[in-house]
Amino acid sequence: MNRSLLTVAALAAAITVGAAAQTSRPPSAPAPASAVAPTGATKVAVIAFQPAVVSTNEGRAAIAKLQQKFAPKQAELKAMDDQINTLKKELQADGTTLSATERASRQRTIDDKQKTLQREVQDAQSDYQQALGEAFQGLAQKFGAVLQDYAKTNGYGVVLDVSSQQTPVLWASKGADISEAVIAEYNQKSGIPAAPATAPTPSGTTATHHHSTTTSH
Repeated sequence: MNRSLLTVAALAAAITVGAAAQTSRPPSAPAPASAVAPTGATKVAVIAFQPAVVSTNEGRAAIAKLQQKFAPKQAELKAMDDQINTLKKELQADGTTLSATERASRQRTIDDKQKTLQREVQDAQSDYQQALGEAFQGLAQKFGAVLQDYAKTNGYGVVLDVSSQQTPVLWASKGADISEAVIAEYNQKSGIPAAPATAPTPSGTTATHHHSTTTSH
Protein backbone atom coordinates (compact mmCIF):
# COMPACT_ATOMS: atom_id res chain seq x y z
CA MET A 1 0.00 0.00 0.00
CA ASN A 2 1.53 3.33 -1.00
CA ARG A 3 2.01 6.30 1.34
CA SER A 4 -1.03 8.14 0.01
CA LEU A 5 -3.31 5.18 0.59
CA LEU A 6 -2.01 4.78 4.11
CA THR A 7 -2.96 8.37 4.74
CA VAL A 8 -6.51 7.85 3.53
CA ALA A 9 -6.80 4.55 5.36
CA ALA A 10 -6.06 6.47 8.52
CA LEU A 11 -8.60 9.19 7.86
CA ALA A 12 -10.99 7.67 10.37
CA ALA A 13 -8.40 8.09 13.09
CA ALA A 14 -7.08 11.44 11.93
CA ILE A 15 -7.81 14.27 14.12
CA THR A 16 -4.93 16.25 14.05
CA VAL A 17 -6.68 18.32 12.81
CA GLY A 18 -4.07 18.81 11.44
CA ALA A 19 -4.00 18.31 9.21
CA ALA A 20 -4.21 20.51 6.73
CA ALA A 21 -7.63 21.88 7.32
CA GLN A 22 -8.41 25.61 7.05
CA THR A 23 -9.38 26.66 10.57
CA SER A 24 -10.49 29.81 12.31
CA ARG A 25 -9.08 31.26 15.48
CA PRO A 26 -11.32 32.43 18.34
CA PRO A 27 -12.62 35.93 17.72
CA SER A 28 -10.54 38.70 19.19
CA ALA A 29 -11.86 40.54 22.20
CA PRO A 30 -13.18 44.03 21.38
CA ALA A 31 -10.79 46.89 22.08
CA PRO A 32 -11.58 48.97 25.16
CA ALA A 33 -13.12 52.36 24.63
CA SER A 34 -10.14 54.06 26.26
CA ALA A 35 -6.68 52.96 27.34
CA VAL A 36 -6.49 51.95 30.99
CA ALA A 37 -3.22 51.35 32.77
CA PRO A 38 -3.03 47.76 34.06
CA THR A 39 -2.95 47.33 37.82
CA GLY A 40 -1.49 44.35 39.64
CA ALA A 41 -0.67 40.98 38.10
CA THR A 42 -2.55 39.78 35.04
CA LYS A 43 -3.91 36.22 35.22
CA VAL A 44 -2.62 34.17 32.30
CA ALA A 45 -4.01 30.84 31.09
CA VAL A 46 -3.19 28.46 28.26
CA ILE A 47 -5.44 26.29 26.14
CA ALA A 48 -4.83 23.74 23.39
CA PHE A 49 -7.44 25.33 21.17
CA GLN A 50 -7.64 22.96 18.19
CA PRO A 51 -7.65 19.70 20.19
CA ALA A 52 -10.09 21.24 22.66
CA VAL A 53 -12.58 22.11 19.91
CA VAL A 54 -12.65 18.56 18.52
CA SER A 55 -12.77 17.08 22.02
CA THR A 56 -16.10 18.70 22.83
CA ASN A 57 -19.14 16.44 22.55
CA GLU A 58 -20.17 18.34 19.42
CA GLY A 59 -16.66 18.05 17.96
CA ARG A 60 -16.52 14.31 18.58
CA ALA A 61 -19.93 13.89 16.98
CA ALA A 62 -18.79 15.86 13.92
CA ILE A 63 -15.67 13.70 13.55
CA ALA A 64 -17.71 10.50 13.88
CA LYS A 65 -20.11 11.76 11.20
CA LEU A 66 -17.22 12.47 8.83
CA GLN A 67 -15.73 9.04 9.47
CA GLN A 68 -19.06 7.43 8.67
CA LYS A 69 -19.43 9.50 5.51
CA PHE A 70 -16.00 8.56 4.17
CA ALA A 71 -16.02 4.91 5.30
CA PRO A 72 -17.37 3.58 1.95
CA LYS A 73 -14.64 5.41 0.04
CA GLN A 74 -12.06 4.11 2.46
CA ALA A 75 -13.26 0.56 1.87
CA GLU A 76 -13.23 1.12 -1.89
CA LEU A 77 -9.61 2.29 -1.83
CA LYS A 78 -8.63 -0.67 0.33
CA ALA A 79 -10.25 -3.07 -2.14
CA MET A 80 -8.41 -1.43 -5.06
CA ASP A 81 -5.10 -1.74 -3.25
CA ASP A 82 -5.78 -5.38 -2.38
CA GLN A 83 -6.54 -6.12 -6.04
CA ILE A 84 -3.26 -4.53 -7.13
CA ASN A 85 -1.31 -6.54 -4.58
CA THR A 86 -2.99 -9.75 -5.79
CA LEU A 87 -2.06 -8.97 -9.41
CA LYS A 88 1.53 -8.32 -8.37
CA LYS A 89 1.76 -11.65 -6.55
CA GLU A 90 0.25 -13.49 -9.52
CA LEU A 91 2.71 -11.86 -11.89
CA GLN A 92 5.60 -12.79 -9.67
CA ALA A 93 4.40 -16.40 -9.33
CA ASP A 94 3.71 -16.86 -13.07
CA GLY A 95 6.61 -14.77 -14.31
CA THR A 96 8.83 -17.63 -15.44
CA THR A 97 6.04 -19.28 -17.46
CA LEU A 98 4.75 -16.15 -19.21
CA SER A 99 5.80 -14.86 -22.56
CA ALA A 100 7.42 -11.46 -22.69
CA THR A 101 4.29 -10.04 -24.30
CA GLU A 102 1.97 -11.42 -21.61
CA ARG A 103 4.27 -10.31 -18.82
CA ALA A 104 4.43 -6.78 -20.24
CA SER A 105 0.64 -6.70 -20.64
CA ARG A 106 0.08 -7.67 -17.02
CA GLN A 107 2.57 -5.11 -15.83
CA ARG A 108 0.79 -2.37 -17.80
CA THR A 109 -2.49 -3.38 -16.16
CA ILE A 110 -0.90 -3.10 -12.73
CA ASP A 111 0.64 0.27 -13.55
CA ASP A 112 -2.68 1.62 -14.85
CA LYS A 113 -4.52 0.48 -11.74
CA GLN A 114 -1.88 2.04 -9.50
CA LYS A 115 -2.23 5.38 -11.29
CA THR A 116 -6.00 5.22 -10.91
CA LEU A 117 -5.65 4.40 -7.22
CA GLN A 118 -3.30 7.32 -6.69
CA ARG A 119 -5.78 9.74 -8.28
CA GLU A 120 -8.62 8.33 -6.19
CA VAL A 121 -6.55 8.68 -3.02
CA GLN A 122 -5.68 12.30 -3.78
CA ASP A 123 -9.32 13.15 -4.47
CA ALA A 124 -10.44 11.45 -1.25
CA GLN A 125 -7.84 13.32 0.77
CA SER A 126 -8.90 16.64 -0.72
CA ASP A 127 -12.60 15.99 -0.09
CA TYR A 128 -11.95 14.88 3.49
CA GLN A 129 -9.76 17.85 4.34
CA GLN A 130 -12.31 20.27 2.91
CA ALA A 131 -15.15 18.70 4.91
CA LEU A 132 -13.01 18.64 8.05
CA GLY A 133 -12.05 22.29 7.65
CA GLU A 134 -15.64 23.39 7.17
CA ALA A 135 -16.80 21.47 10.23
CA PHE A 136 -13.96 22.79 12.39
CA GLN A 137 -14.42 26.41 11.33
CA GLY A 138 -18.00 26.56 12.55
CA LEU A 139 -17.18 24.82 15.81
CA ALA A 140 -14.14 27.01 16.43
CA GLN A 141 -16.20 30.19 16.21
CA LYS A 142 -18.69 28.94 18.80
CA PHE A 143 -15.97 27.53 21.04
CA GLY A 144 -14.07 30.82 20.87
CA ALA A 145 -17.09 32.70 22.18
CA VAL A 146 -17.40 30.31 25.14
CA LEU A 147 -13.68 30.66 25.79
CA GLN A 148 -13.96 34.45 25.95
CA ASP A 149 -16.87 34.27 28.39
CA TYR A 150 -15.01 31.77 30.57
CA ALA A 151 -11.86 33.91 30.64
CA LYS A 152 -13.76 37.06 31.56
CA THR A 153 -15.80 35.33 34.24
CA ASN A 154 -12.71 33.84 35.84
CA GLY A 155 -10.60 36.98 35.63
CA TYR A 156 -8.06 35.95 33.00
CA GLY A 157 -6.43 38.85 31.19
CA VAL A 158 -4.57 36.68 28.66
CA VAL A 159 -5.21 33.23 27.20
CA LEU A 160 -2.46 31.69 25.04
CA ASP A 161 -3.13 29.00 22.45
CA VAL A 162 -0.46 26.33 22.96
CA SER A 163 -1.63 24.35 19.91
CA SER A 164 -0.57 27.19 17.60
CA GLN A 165 2.93 27.57 16.19
CA GLN A 166 2.39 31.31 16.48
CA THR A 167 2.35 31.04 20.29
CA PRO A 168 5.82 29.96 21.47
CA VAL A 169 4.89 28.85 24.99
CA LEU A 170 7.87 26.91 26.32
CA TRP A 171 6.26 25.74 29.54
CA ALA A 172 3.01 26.10 31.45
CA SER A 173 1.88 24.57 34.71
CA LYS A 174 -1.01 22.14 34.76
CA GLY A 175 -3.05 24.62 36.72
CA ALA A 176 -2.69 27.21 33.97
CA ASP A 177 -4.25 24.91 31.35
CA ILE A 178 -7.97 25.66 31.06
CA SER A 179 -8.65 23.31 28.13
CA GLU A 180 -10.72 20.80 30.09
CA ALA A 181 -12.63 23.51 31.95
CA VAL A 182 -13.65 25.29 28.75
CA ILE A 183 -14.57 21.98 27.10
CA ALA A 184 -16.86 21.23 30.04
CA GLU A 185 -18.36 24.72 29.81
CA TYR A 186 -18.98 24.30 26.08
CA ASN A 187 -20.59 20.89 26.55
CA GLN A 188 -22.92 22.30 29.19
CA LYS A 189 -23.97 25.23 27.03
CA SER A 190 -24.36 23.19 23.83
CA GLY A 191 -26.54 20.58 25.54
CA ILE A 192 -25.06 17.86 23.29
CA PRO A 193 -24.50 14.60 25.24
CA ALA A 194 -21.29 12.62 25.14
CA ALA A 195 -21.03 9.89 22.51
CA PRO A 196 -21.04 6.21 23.58
CA ALA A 197 -17.74 4.98 24.98
CA THR A 198 -17.16 2.80 21.91
CA ALA A 199 -17.21 5.76 19.50
CA PRO A 200 -13.85 6.85 18.00
CA THR A 201 -12.33 9.80 19.85
CA PRO A 202 -9.67 12.37 18.99
CA SER A 203 -6.33 12.46 20.72
CA GLY A 204 -5.79 14.12 24.09
CA THR A 205 -6.44 17.80 24.49
CA THR A 206 -3.99 19.04 27.06
CA ALA A 207 -0.28 19.37 27.60
CA THR A 208 1.60 21.15 30.33
CA HIS A 209 5.16 21.16 28.97
CA HIS A 210 5.64 22.84 25.63
CA HIS A 211 9.13 22.71 24.17
CA SER A 212 7.66 23.24 20.70
CA THR A 213 4.24 23.33 19.04
CA THR A 214 2.99 20.84 16.48
CA THR A 215 -0.23 22.17 15.01
CA SER A 216 -1.39 25.40 13.48
CA HIS A 217 -4.69 27.01 12.54
